[in-house]
Amino acid sequence: MLRDGLTPAPTPGARLFGKKGVSSIFYGDKKCKKFYNSPMPERNKSTQAIILSVKQQGENNRSVCIVSPDRGVFYATLYGGAKSKMKSLVQPFNTGLIYLYEDEQRHFIKISDFDVKSCHLSLHTDIYKMMAANLASEILIKTKCAGDYAEAFKLFSAFLQGLELTQGFESRTGTIRFLWRYIRLLGLQPDVNTCSSCSALISTQASHGGTYIRHINGFACRDCTPSFSEGQKFAKQEAPALSSSSLFYLNAVNTMRPSTVRGMELSPQNESELKNFLFMLIEQALGSRLNSLETGSGIL
Repeated sequence: MLRDGLTPAPTPGARLFGKKGVSSIFYGDKKCKKFYNSPMPERNKSTQAIILSVKQQGENNRSVCIVSPDRGVFYATLYGGAKSKMKSLVQPFNTGLIYLYEDEQRHFIKISDFDVKSCHLSLHTDIYKMMAANLASEILIKTKCAGDYAEAFKLFSAFLQGLELTQGFESRTGTIRFLWRYIRLLGLQPDVNTCSSCSALISTQASHGGTYIRHINGFACRDCTPSFSEGQKFAKQEAPALSSSSLFYLNAVNTMRPSTVRGMELSPQNESELKNFLFMLIEQALGSRLNSLETGSGIL
């Protein structure tokens, strides 16, 4: 403080601190504020991605549902008119590296570019493959990737590749393997090796298979099933019975190499009972009906 009560001017370039996180820098007679504790987050990002769905948003834009190994399921906006090149690239089940612009404060994400590595063309022309891919997409969305983004992305990506490379019955068995592996990712796989009551083996060719008991999420052998159903009347869809060969196949999916399992024979009867069982099990895990199963009835 000077003798006449006046405050001396700050030295040029001097830094004075006021409010938390704000500093004032003087240059001559001008004061500039600088927010030094709040660096701007990087807004341009990229990630591996698979397009799950695309819906119209307004006149020219689209809302895109995407799954990635580091973000899980998320939504982004795609801008552009009907003739936009990006709209031809951002299509369901296309896989590649997607470039995003994200404003975290506004909770806004838009698609800047998409480097497509695989288009999976047959998933748009084969009705079964399209329905199966839609089923898997709906499961990922409703379960939020089972909380394991990387593993869910890996399973889904492998499933789409398998659908692209197979036809007919092989595509159907691929769907069975995907559903069973995804139920394991959810932590809800029942034991298919032994009876939940007496621990007898039920997945060997010499056994008679097992009956699924819903309230214990396990299987009972032929001798123990009556004790579970005593006093109750199980509907067929509530207590499906699986043959030992079907149970053996599910166990093989868990324990054998994927290439080995793909080479295993599965009869149409086994495929049918496994499909119905897994559809029931995945809806039981979700606690709701799957729209894709209803729209794909008779196809899936």
